[in-house]
Amino acid sequence: MSLREKVTVKIPASTANLGPGFDTLGMALSLYAWLEIKPATETTFHLYGDHLTGLPADKSNLIYQVAQMVFDEAGVSVPELDISMYSDIPLTRGLGSSASAIVGALAGANALIGSPLSNEKLLDMATSLEKHPDNVGASLFGGIITAAWDGQSVDYIRIEPHQDLQTLVIVPDFQLSTSKARNVIPQQFGMRDVVHNISRSSLLVAAFASGRLDMIQKAMSDRIHQPYRASLVPGMTDILEHATGHGALGAALSGAGPTVLTLVDRHDTRKEELEQYVMGIMKQEGITASALWLDPDLEGVVILPDQDERPFLDRIKGEVGR
Repeated sequence: MSLREKVTVKIPASTANLGPGFDTLGMALSLYAWLEIKPATETTFHLYGDHLTGLPADKSNLIYQVAQMVFDEAGVSVPELDISMYSDIPLTRGLGSSASAIVGALAGANALIGSPLSNEKLLDMATSLEKHPDNVGASLFGGIITAAWDGQSVDYIRIEPHQDLQTLVIVPDFQLSTSKARNVIPQQFGMRDVVHNISRSSLLVAAFASGRLDMIQKAMSDRIHQPYRASLVPGMTDILEHATGHGALGAALSGAGPTVLTLVDRHDTRKEELEQYVMGIMKQEGITASALWLDPDLEGVVILPDQDERPFLDRIKGEVGR
């Protein structure tokens, strides 16, 4: 085993479901977390940025635990780690913060010991932790991922997003746990709703794969999770229904929410109108929120060059908030 002195990785946020593709479709977004892992004599944590406040700084930390899973899988022992992390990805908002942490820890720990595990193996491990492949697949590979998990392994296809595709995400200032958002969804559905979602998600994948941005609006319709989660995100129903009248190609709840995602043609002249509309709806509901214009991330998790000897925060400073 060749153990490196340190590994630094950059991991994109992600949005999942994209409307009808529940637990199946994901897209990486240009909002990032950075993670550095070094072998150490004693495990220490350096967690920077408001989004990491309150996370455990001991061996119960998810990053440490996931890294140890990689070492165990590879038959290697690296019991003590020095872990630094900075994140621009807000926690429990539906932008894949836990998926990005898992993917960063898997890719970083794997690179630290000479990359014995394949990306496919890392995806299987990530999905077994997250229980669905959409966010982790997008953070790992970038672009748009359509994936199926049988409980053991993931079959996936990566789709290159159309160059004109852009997103406006509205991030409310309140958190929504994935478990709470899952608990409102029924366990059984009528045949009409099932066919509705199968047909729309098939259409959406075909639209993405063939660059048919004009088909996105009709293809993003969902009857499996969004109608039931609407009560948890005030204003969401309005936005899903009317965003296309203000310039969006389509709208969806991002993951389990509460973030709302709109897909946009980057050349559309109504982008400012769309932002004013969605922020206006949030304001009407008494919710403070941030509007972020994000591109699809095309690279997925990236191992950064390790020749740079500057401290962690100095190395990533030029990248943060870009």
